[in-house]
Amino acid sequence: MTTQEEQTRSGLRFPTGFTFGAATSAYQIEGAVAEDGRGTSIWDTFARTPGRILNGHNADVATDHYHRFREDVAIMADLGLTAYRFSVSWPRIQPTGSGKVNQKGLDFYKRLADELRGHGIDPWLTLYHWDLPQELEDKGGWPNRDIAYCFAEYAATVHAALKDHIHTFSTVNEPWCAAFLGYASGEHAPGRREPENAIRGAHHLNLAHGLAVQAMGARRVGGCVNLYAVSPATGSPEDLDAARRIDGLQNRFFLDALLLGRYPEDVLNDVPGEIDFIKPGDMETINAPIDVLLVNYYSRFTVSGAPGGKKSAAAAPTDAGSPWVGSEHVSFVNGGRPTTAMDWEIDEGGLVEVLTRVARDYPPVAMVVSENGAAFDDVIEDGRVHDPQRQAYVEAHLGACREAIDAGVPLEGYFAWSLMDNFEWAWGYGKRFGLVHVDFDTQERLLKDSALWYSEIIRQNRTHEPTDS
Repeated sequence: MTTQEEQTRSGLRFPTGFTFGAATSAYQIEGAVAEDGRGTSIWDTFARTPGRILNGHNADVATDHYHRFREDVAIMADLGLTAYRFSVSWPRIQPTGSGKVNQKGLDFYKRLADELRGHGIDPWLTLYHWDLPQELEDKGGWPNRDIAYCFAEYAATVHAALKDHIHTFSTVNEPWCAAFLGYASGEHAPGRREPENAIRGAHHLNLAHGLAVQAMGARRVGGCVNLYAVSPATGSPEDLDAARRIDGLQNRFFLDALLLGRYPEDVLNDVPGEIDFIKPGDMETINAPIDVLLVNYYSRFTVSGAPGGKKSAAAAPTDAGSPWVGSEHVSFVNGGRPTTAMDWEIDEGGLVEVLTRVARDYPPVAMVVSENGAAFDDVIEDGRVHDPQRQAYVEAHLGACREAIDAGVPLEGYFAWSLMDNFEWAWGYGKRFGLVHVDFDTQERLLKDSALWYSEIIRQNRTHEPTDS
C-alpha cells in the first residue's frame, strides 16, 4: 500500500451523486482586465489606490485564467472534480453595468462552460462575486436601490445566453462581505466607511438576489451566504449579547431574509439610522423560492462584549473601521484553537453546527458547502508542495459534512476553496488558499499534496459504492 493510499483510507464515504468540486471567482483569477471589451470594476479602482492592497498588488493578470482556462479545466479533469463553481465578471458582460451587452464576454463563459462539460465537469455559475462595474458605484453603489434592478437585468442577460450551457446558477456571493467590508469597514472595494449605507446596501444586495431569481426563472437557482458558528467568550450577559449581535448581523440577517422573508427584529434594533429602505413587497421578493442554498464556511467566531479586546478578525492588513454596524464595541477573542495563515481559527465542528441549524430552523432546502478551505505558508521543496495542514483541514471539514448528512442535513456537495492560488483581495498575492500552487511570475501550475489527496477521495467515492444513508 502506498503512502498516498494510506493517507486516504479515511472512511470518507458520501451518498451516491454527492458533488466534489472546487471554486474560484472571476476577479481573483481571470486577469485580462482591459481585454475584449471588459469595463472597469470597483476592485480595479480599489487596487489602483495606494495603500489599499498589500504590497501594491493588483489583479490585472492574476492567474491569467482568461487565457489559460483550457489548461485549468484539464487540471480539474485530472483531479476528478465533478463540478466547478466560478463567477462571471459583471463588467465583462456589461461594461457600464447596464444596457449594451459585450458579446465577447458572454462568449468566453460559453467556451468555459462547454470545456467543462466536455470533461464531465458540471459548471456552477455565480453571477456576482464583488466586482461591481465602476459606473454603478459612481451612481451610488449598492446603497442605491436602482443597482438591484440593474443586477436583475444583468442576471436575465446571463441566464438567457448561458442557460443551455449551465445547470446551476447562484446570485450574490457572500452579501455580508460586499455590504459590510465594502461600505462599513472599508477593507474591501469600494472602500467606503458609511455604516448606515452598509445596512442599506445589504438590503439591496438581498433584493438583487430576489429580483435575479425572478428574472431568471431558472430550473435550478440558489443563493449564497457565508455563515459562522458564533460563541460567547463567557457566560456573562455582555458576552451573550455580543454573540447574539454578531450572529444576527452575520447569519440571521441573511438567512431570515432569504428563507423566511423577514429580518430579525433584534438586528434592526441594533443598527443605526431609519429603516426606511425596506419597501412594500421587498421581503416577498427576497424570499423567492430557491432550489439550493450555498453555504460558505471557514471558521468560528468567539466574541465578547467586554471592552479592550481585538475588534475584528481582519479581512485586510490595513488599518480599517469595524464592519459590525451597531455592534462596533464587540471584540473577537482567541478560542484556543489552531489557526490558519489568515489567523482564522480552525473548527470543523462549527460547520456541523451551521448546517444543522439551517436544516432545523428554516424551511427545507437542499444545501452545498460552496466554499471551504484554508491559507497556509506553502513552500516548494524538491518540486513538491507538502501541505499537510491544508489536507488535514479539508479532511476534517469533509468529515463534518458526513456528520451533518448523518444528522439529516440535505447536503448535496462540497466545493474546496480554492482551486488555485490567486489574488486574495486586500492581501494581494500574500495568502495562498489553492489546492494548486501558482507561480505568479511564470504562471506555472503545480498540484499540491492536498490536491492529490482530494483527488483520491473523489476517486474512492466514484469507484466504491457509497452509502446513501
